Amino acid sequence: MSTGSRPSVSGGPGPRGAVSRSGPRTLGHPGTPAFRLELAGAAHAEGTLAIYNREIESGTATFEMTSRSVAEQLEWINRHSGAHPAVVALAPDESGREVVVGFGSLSPYRPRAAYSTTVEDSVYVAESSQRLGIGRAILEELLRLAEAHGFHAVIARITGENAASVALHAACGFEMIGTEREVGRKFGRWLDVVCMERLI
Repeated sequence: MSTGSRPSVSGGPGPRGAVSRSGPRTLGHPGTPAFRLELAGAAHAEGTLAIYNREIESGTATFEMTSRSVAEQLEWINRHSGAHPAVVALAPDESGREVVVGFGSLSPYRPRAAYSTTVEDSVYVAESSQRLGIGRAILEELLRLAEAHGFHAVIARITGENAASVALHAACGFEMIGTEREVGRKFGRWLDVVCMERLI
């Protein structure tokens, strides 16, 4: 979850641009559609935007309230092109054309310098592609990238009602570290935020 878009900063524990593009690895459970992961680029702007805007407009995984434009999404991808990368999951649609079915990112946790070795993860999967192992593959890749860049801690801030995301992070080694009570308000409801952490 991301409770607001924080701009990534250049630099950080790893050299900017040091992460190599993920190869065309075939992933997925037996009997489910195959997908692959790669670093997000400009070509993925509209696909990631469709997933994210749907969550803005009808979900609570993000606390953003205003839909993004393509230009804003391109800026977001550009900010996530270095030490704080974004990853997309790609799978063929009914016509065989590859489309974005999920994405995730690492963002700076806080702006002050002493927090520079800590990052916050975000993972989003298209509604039609959930429960196929895509979210876990994205999160595991983000953890690998976090380690490659020398980060020490990964924080997840998850809407309290999002049990699936809590379970996903727990399965990937995150531990519960606290709950922020009623810190968000969306669709006329108060929302808690569960905080989880994994040390690398």
